[in-house]
Order: sequence, then structure tokens, then C-alpha cells
Amino acid sequence: RLAANTQLLARCSHLLKVGKNNFRPPPKVDSSVVRIEPRNPPPPVNFTEWDGLVRLCFSRKNRTLGAIFKTNAVLDLLVRNAKLVQALGLGKANNASNATSGLEAMMAADGDGDGDDGMAADDDEEMAEATTGTGSKGGKASKEERDQVREKAIRVLNSAGNYEDKRSAKLSNEDFLALLAAFNAEGLHFSG
Repeated sequence: RLAANTQLLARCSHLLKVGKNNFRPPPKVDSSVVRIEPRNPPPPVNFTEWDGLVRLCFSRKNRTLGAIFKTNAVLDLLVRNAKLVQALGLGKANNASNATSGLEAMMAADGDGDGDDGMAADDDEEMAEATTGTGSKGGKASKEERDQVREKAIRVLNSAGNYEDKRSAKLSNEDFLALLAAFNAEGLHFSG
């Protein structure tokens, strides 16, 4: 998650390796020097939505996205957030265009658009912790509501670029932005 969030808000580049023999006592790993330059202006992304999506995806980084979005905890969260967005009268188009413009801004700022700056995300939190800060308190969704949201989430994962069988650690920031835009366009939100 740290690498994904850093690369969203800054351009990261590897400068040089620093051998372990340059330290006393020598550590068991080599080090690197990286340059982190803030993006100015920052991409126009709803950071609460972004953090909610990335937090869920990296809660079990070795699970496929399809498996993550089929768990009852995630489905309950998505149902609650959908109900909240509907109750507040927030439109789908505003959130989807916000995430899409963030994707376009990131690709334009990077130039190459591949999103790979040589940094890997390495965060393995528990699924329960992933939903704690995003409105996990409250009643559980009904089986029908879960089934509807499950079908919608799998449809989004497949239509946005066949992400159902992919793992979070292998996705670029552009992939996460595309997923966020697709989920928001379908009325699925990650912040409550």
C-alpha cells in the first residue's frame, strides 16, 4: 500500500544501490537511495475512495481480486456504502469522472504510462483491519443484497480489464485508478 500511495502522489525513481558493507554493523540486506518528487498538482482523485480500494486490495495481497470481492466482509461494506451514497443522493457520474480524470492526469504526468517505477508494494494486513476504518460497523447485508453486489463487482472486474484473476501486488496505479473509476461508475464505493 505504501508504494501504491506514494506513486499516486509522487514520482519515484531509483537512484543507486547502497551495499550492506557501508554500514556498521552491516545489516543483512542491501539498501537503495530513491528520489521522491511530489506531483504538482496532485492527481484529481477522491483520496478516501482511493484509500478504501487500495486498503481492501492489499488486505490479502496474494489473493486474487475476485476472491477478495467475494468475501462477505467486503460485500457488506460495499452494500452499506451503496446505501449511504444512495441516501445522500450522490451521483455516480461525479465520482467516476473524478477517478477517470485522475487516471488521465497520472498517465500524462508519467509520460510512458506504464506506472512501474521499480518499487513493489509489500503490505499484508488482515481483511478485518482493512474494513475497520471504512464503515464496517453496522448490520450485515442480506443474502440477496450480497449476491447483487457480488455479481456487479465481478462484472466490473471482468469488464475493466479481466482483473478477477489478478493479484493486487501485480497491478500498477493505472490499473487501480481504472478499477476505481469502473467501480464508482457502477455505484460501488469504498468510503462510507
